[in-house]
Order: sequence, then C-alpha cells, then structure tokens
Amino acid sequence: MVRGSTNRTRDRILAFIRSFIAENGYSPSVGDIVTGCGLSSPNLAQYHLNVLERDGILRRAPGVFRSIQLVQGHNREVPLLGVIAAGAPIPVPESEDWTAAAEEVLNLARDLVGDGPNLFAVRVRGRSMIDACIMDGDIVVMQATNSAPDGEMVAVWLKDEHEVTLKRIYREANQVRLQPANRQMEPLYADPANVEIQGRVVAVIRKISG
Repeated sequence: MVRGSTNRTRDRILAFIRSFIAENGYSPSVGDIVTGCGLSSPNLAQYHLNVLERDGILRRAPGVFRSIQLVQGHNREVPLLGVIAAGAPIPVPESEDWTAAAEEVLNLARDLVGDGPNLFAVRVRGRSMIDACIMDGDIVVMQATNSAPDGEMVAVWLKDEHEVTLKRIYREANQVRLQPANRQMEPLYADPANVEIQGRVVAVIRKISG
C-alpha cells in the first residue's frame, strides 16, 4: 500500500510538472511542486524528483533554478539572445553575433512553442506592442525567417541604423510600414532595401521572476 501511494505521488508530481510547463512555458520550482501537489516538505519533493530523474523521466541541471526538463519530448531548449525594442528602435549587435551572446537557454514547453526549426527568444523593451498583449519585460519566442506575410508580427533589422524593432509589417507601394500595436504610437516607415526580417513571433512569455 505504501508503494502504491508513493507511485501515485510521483504520478501527481509528473502531471503537475506537465501542466505547469504547458501553462507557463517554463519549469516549476521545488516550491511550486510542494504547493501544487500538497506535499509536506521540499525534501519529499526532492526525493520524488530524484527518482524520476534516475528513471530517465526528467533531467535537471545541477544548481540551476527551474531547470526541470521532461525527457519524453515535452520541452525544448531555446536560446535567449538579448533585447528587442517594442518602441523606438534601439541599437543591438549584428544578427550573426546574437547566438554568441546568448544570455541563457530557456527550457520551454513544446505545446507552447511548437516544433518549428531555428527558434530563439528575445526580451522585449518598450510598450509599442501592448495592444497585442506584449508588455515591457516579456519574452517573445521567434522562428528565424527572412520572409513574412503582411500583418505578421516580426523582428525587423534596420540595416542603415543598425537597429532592430518588433512590429507588424506591411508593404505599401515604395515603402514598408512597421506598425506598433499601441494606438498612442505612430508607425515607422522605411525603404524596403533597408529592412531585413529576422524572425516571426510564435509565442509570448510573461516576465519570469525569481
């Protein structure tokens, strides 16, 4: 009976981890698991996590907070490459330098970001996309691409200015309109030759604290 109860506890922990990652896009902490599963102590949670790790169901990076990864295809690693402006464009490194300057690697739910290739994440600075529910400090996950249809939310590299910005893109006659999702802000207009799409948004993650 004790053994069956122990197995049910681990099943409950595993179900909680899957649900938490699917809802939040990042892994729960031990404290989250204790609270969410009604466990008596962090030590008990650690014991069950150790067993799940030993059995190859999950893996963790030693000493790294929120590092639980479900081995059975539920998570994928996405590099967080820096900051993108959702407002007036700001200077950033050349795009080929982003991967070398990755701040960290995020373990994100596959249900959230999908299975597309060449994913990267950037932290948003500014408020020009608030009507699209993208706030200052949020993280956007993007799929690297150099093309996108009109109306798509994209990261655009302005070549002459050496700046990148997050906007919706529209092609109009002899110019490109970069439209903010904020009714109080005016669009940016650029020469098509000065515009290079770097990626399209596939997911948004609310700012992670702690």
